[in-house]
Amino acid sequence: MKSALFRRVPADPPHLKVSHEGQVFKVALKRRPTAKRITLRVSHATGEVVLTIPERTDVGLAQKFADSHSPWIASRLAKVPERVPFEPGELVPLRGVLHRIVHWSSIRGVTQATHDNAGHPIIAVTGETAHVARRVRDFLETEAKRDFALAVKKHTAQLGVPAKRITVRDTKSRWGSCSANGALNFSWRLIMAPPFVLDYLAAHEVAHLRELNHSQRFWKITYQLCPRTDEAEAWLKTYGSALHRIG
Repeated sequence: MKSALFRRVPADPPHLKVSHEGQVFKVALKRRPTAKRITLRVSHATGEVVLTIPERTDVGLAQKFADSHSPWIASRLAKVPERVPFEPGELVPLRGVLHRIVHWSSIRGVTQATHDNAGHPIIAVTGETAHVARRVRDFLETEAKRDFALAVKKHTAQLGVPAKRITVRDTKSRWGSCSANGALNFSWRLIMAPPFVLDYLAAHEVAHLRELNHSQRFWKITYQLCPRTDEAEAWLKTYGSALHRIG
């Protein structure tokens, strides 16, 4: 007989399932050593339901907690805006201007922002219909990389400090970040916001190259690089979460 000391502890399931009035909801389970109590949240941006539990909390207790809050989960999810898929006919913002996705041709070519015969802005996508969503996202990521590279170059030149690397990802918790070694990371979704918002995020992270904190000195540098800081912060607070439901 194996000693209880070496008995394998079963891994937590990545998700729990909760039912309410015929609907079944998937709840992501997160175990955190620093958590003091069980918490439940529903992201208004993505619709993700997350249950966070302390290190020693039993999964069975977590399931009971989630089940007891099923009406609340259903109510919160009902208020989450519908997602906008990257499909032909859908409207997607590019640099703050709505563009309709148009499947331009079945013959593969370059995805581009242009105008239709009536002069309306569109994102023209070529290739097989099944690949439209991926090609739209790839296009937006490429545009984001280009705009951030230009904005960072402008702000680092003004500040006199170099950025080691620039990357774009689909970050959920923050719009940008700056590592201790000078690597900058941004959310590609900011290409959908007005240009002054993307420029602000570039300035914000470049300012961290000088001040890796949010001190008064940091904010002074940020305002010097981007006078529209307050306006951009207000835009993100009002409209930022909507960017996460696109695509």
